[in-house]
Amino acid sequence: MSNPAELSLNVDQHTTTRALEWLEALAAENHWPARTLFKMRLCLDETLTNIIMYGYPEGEPVDGSPCVRLRLHDDGQRLTLNIMDNGVAFDPTAKAPRDLDATLDDARIGGHGLRLMLHYLEDMHYARRDGWNQLQLVATLDAP
Repeated sequence: MSNPAELSLNVDQHTTTRALEWLEALAAENHWPARTLFKMRLCLDETLTNIIMYGYPEGEPVDGSPCVRLRLHDDGQRLTLNIMDNGVAFDPTAKAPRDLDATLDDARIGGHGLRLMLHYLEDMHYARRDGWNQLQLVATLDAP
């Protein structure tokens, strides 16, 4: 993919589904290995779930409607997925993953998405610019 692929979506109940369909179409078009698609789907799904659940606690942002912008670049060795949203500022890279629970009886639902993302990604960067969260996810293309 010589030019980055881009998608802009309003944040609603269909955002994650549309974004994942877009990602799957790019994976098919560019013949990504199944493991590459799996890890990119997981990371995109986790990020969008958090944006939708926590990014707009008081409804719409100051500047316009809730919006997510996706930009993917594939250089043949690495995928770089930029996820931008105009929700409240939140830096997922500033948090440490939640500790694993010692036993099944102690186990709680949630809080492990960051651990999974850090496991599958080569790198992750966050910035806040002009009222937009900008999360960059970098993953290695797996061998076929």
